Amino acid sequence: MYGQVAGPIHEGLPYTAHTKKGQVRARMAEEVQAAHRSGKLRTVSGRASDFYGPGVLQSALGERTFVPALAGKKAEAVSRLDVLHSYTYIEDFGEALARLGEHDEALGQPWHVPNAPALTQRELMRILFTELNMPQQVSVINRMILSLAGLFMPGAREMVEMLYEFERPFIVASSKYTAAFGAHATPIHEGLRHTIAWYRNRAVQQVTTHAAA
Repeated sequence: MYGQVAGPIHEGLPYTAHTKKGQVRARMAEEVQAAHRSGKLRTVSGRASDFYGPGVLQSALGERTFVPALAGKKAEAVSRLDVLHSYTYIEDFGEALARLGEHDEALGQPWHVPNAPALTQRELMRILFTELNMPQQVSVINRMILSLAGLFMPGAREMVEMLYEFERPFIVASSKYTAAFGAHATPIHEGLRHTIAWYRNRAVQQVTTHAAA
């Protein structure tokens, strides 16, 4: 809902989204805040960056990255490899939402949940393939490829408007949350190890299910 931001993204920024998705999120956030102010609801907003982790499939760091990488093929990255980007480990998000829900002082406010320090996709891929003990192989999906794919695939067409998040630094600041509730972001190495283990187990289960069928 913040749109294109110069510098770290924090909760005090205005909602200046230029995309359809961002504008919808801004309206939803404003409605939630208005409901709290009016006394109709007790609300709190926990906000994250791009998810990754066990169970995360449809994400910029989801199955299109991990499934091919585990198969010894090219993992998918988005747009520019050398700009900083924040990622949110899904279990950290769950813990953060639970903490926010337990504290009345959090109510009526937006909070950016803790993330590991932002890193570039090139750095992330290096860590991923080191954990896999495989040669690094990366396929970059850029604006031109998505625009062409969007002629036939609605999902690709929808992704084009959000590419700005990967064409310039996208750093989500969570200092407000960590000052109030502590830092509990999972280090990226650890998060990737858990995610790899989950995808490996999922692949085994799919093979077993197919064999049984």
